[in-house]
Amino acid sequence: MRRHELTDVAWQRIEPLLPAQPVRGGQWLDHRTVLNGMLWKLATGAPWRDLPERYGNWKTVYERYRRWAADGTFDRILAHLQVHDDAVGRLNWTVSIDSTIVRAHQHATGARKKGTMRTNRSCQALGRSRGGLTTKVHLAVDGRGLPLSFVITPGNVNDCTRLVQVLESIRIARPGPGRGRPRTRPAHLIADKGYSTGKIRTYLRKRRITHTIPERSDQLAARTRRGHRRCGFDPSLYRLRNVVERCFNRLKQWRGTATRYDKLARHYRAAITLVSALLWITT
Repeated sequence: MRRHELTDVAWQRIEPLLPAQPVRGGQWLDHRTVLNGMLWKLATGAPWRDLPERYGNWKTVYERYRRWAADGTFDRILAHLQVHDDAVGRLNWTVSIDSTIVRAHQHATGARKKGTMRTNRSCQALGRSRGGLTTKVHLAVDGRGLPLSFVITPGNVNDCTRLVQVLESIRIARPGPGRGRPRTRPAHLIADKGYSTGKIRTYLRKRRITHTIPERSDQLAARTRRGHRRCGFDPSLYRLRNVVERCFNRLKQWRGTATRYDKLARHYRAAITLVSALLWITT
């Protein structure tokens, strides 16, 4: 087994969640070989055409990657792993949220245009900022630093505008027969000053989500002038927010996620989903 390839334990957990071999039309290339080819590509950031021959024809691996990104196969794998850990009590519902900027390689541009250039880049989660074209990953992790949900946006999108979307993307199904509604509400939320807005605090109060979000200095000064009490803030809880930063570090150990090479946002999202699933298996 080479670096970045699936271990036997990881393969045993993933294999039942993959599409079955077709009844007609011949045999597919072995799923494990194809997945190892995908992981090699994500680990190296190399073009699909440079895929080593041991993983089969590069186009076969790419087409299966494209198909699984479109039909939700990667999403189902990640969701299954999350449900399993929640069922055995390993999922920690103290959720931390943050975002990170990912530089877009020049090969990530040039997707087929439908409308203006600006509209097309926005649809493919590419935004121009001071560093050039970038993508932003808005991520929510559990108390162990494992991804619960994420949203891909252009790099010039403000963090606080996507908090609601990220939190509402958390849906952990209940296992077993007669299961109830999926769990969507964290026990506690930790975020930095970028999420300190009145709209966000009102939203969290309506959903009865306790939170630890420090206030900016201008907000503290305004409260003092008006004679209002400050929002409760627990520094010891806030120290736990580092798990989301550590998760970003682990995601960016893969060159295919640390730099965006994919033209389509759907394909880049699939890369993060696949790496996130591996984090759940190996942690």
